[in-house]
Amino acid sequence: MSKQTVIVVIGGGAAGIFGAVRCKSANCAAKVILLEKTNQLLTKVKISGGGRCNVTHACFDPKKLAQNYPRGSKELLSPFHRFQPKDTITWFEERGVPLKKEDDGRMFPTTDSSATVTQCLLNAASSAGVEIRTVQHIQAVERVGPSFLITLHDDRLYARSLLLATGSAPWGHKIAQMFGHNIIPPVPSLFTFNVPSSSLLDLAGISVPKAVVTLENTPFRVQGPLLLTHWGFSGPSVLKLSALAARTLHECNYQATVVINWIEGENREGFYNNLLERKKRRPEETFPPLLPHNLQTRLLTAVRIDPKTPFGSLSHADLGKVASKLTSDRYIIEGKTTYKHEFVTAGGVDLREIDFKRMESRITPNLFFAGEILDIDGVTGGFNFQNAWTTAWIAGEAAATPAS
Repeated sequence: MSKQTVIVVIGGGAAGIFGAVRCKSANCAAKVILLEKTNQLLTKVKISGGGRCNVTHACFDPKKLAQNYPRGSKELLSPFHRFQPKDTITWFEERGVPLKKEDDGRMFPTTDSSATVTQCLLNAASSAGVEIRTVQHIQAVERVGPSFLITLHDDRLYARSLLLATGSAPWGHKIAQMFGHNIIPPVPSLFTFNVPSSSLLDLAGISVPKAVVTLENTPFRVQGPLLLTHWGFSGPSVLKLSALAARTLHECNYQATVVINWIEGENREGFYNNLLERKKRRPEETFPPLLPHNLQTRLLTAVRIDPKTPFGSLSHADLGKVASKLTSDRYIIEGKTTYKHEFVTAGGVDLREIDFKRMESRITPNLFFAGEILDIDGVTGGFNFQNAWTTAWIAGEAAATPAS
């Protein structure tokens, strides 16, 4: 067996490639080998952000940044003090890939092409001297003394350190379990709501900037942009709610009631009183444009109110119906739809079993983890990639430098 230190990274996604590069740069004398099961590298990077790659998010306060992770917020706080979006931006810019911020805080390469990001990562791996092997069929991973033995179809590798970055793949979870780790059962996160009984399906494309979306009989509530679709509801507010309530929705088989407050900052009682005041002071007026015209007309018509009716002609009961409809509109969720081509899971290696100072197993020394294999997931907006960059940076450095 060669005396040269060998470090094996399993997984050719964002966390795997980034971790391997960091590992090699932290110990240039080590041999870093990355194994990928398929013939494709960085598949999620390629499709992220509609092919533009949402690299990270312009949130530079570690405390605020950590709040965007329904699972992992507490554990990521310290890592974000070590490697956060500012560091991600610098890393890519130093390698010729400047990023730009959009109005919602998402950050993309200025080229608007994920190919720029994938090529940057692959070039970095090549320049660092990472050995990448694709189509690798791992037959067994076991502990042999202080080393790991990875048995492949046509080779055997002995590694001092092993970094698992296999995403949500079940086979990656099986390897973790072989070394004593518990797996929190993965369930989907970041999805849109199928509401086939909605009366708004033909209004697909209309967006409400600051709707409040609540999952009935739960504490899960989100305010933000809501998008009407031909299958139900989408937009940042729905995606974030799906992440927060991922396990709850899974347990009820995605059959639940969602309550929408279409009017920003208004509760039912306050809005009703405002309508009564309008009726008293300006009885000749009709409803002001509170929402996009087609949507407002549809909602008022649903409670049998003609939008052109003067306030003075509406009864208190009529105004009560309007207040209820616009501030607590109920719809039945009857399933989910994956957000575009992206798929994020809630679940993975139990975070209590990880030392987040080094992203190292508390059970098996020199076994490291990065990315979505852990029970960490973020809301939409570049947060899941930032988790990958941060955990891979720390894991790669630690895998290259044994604990003293």
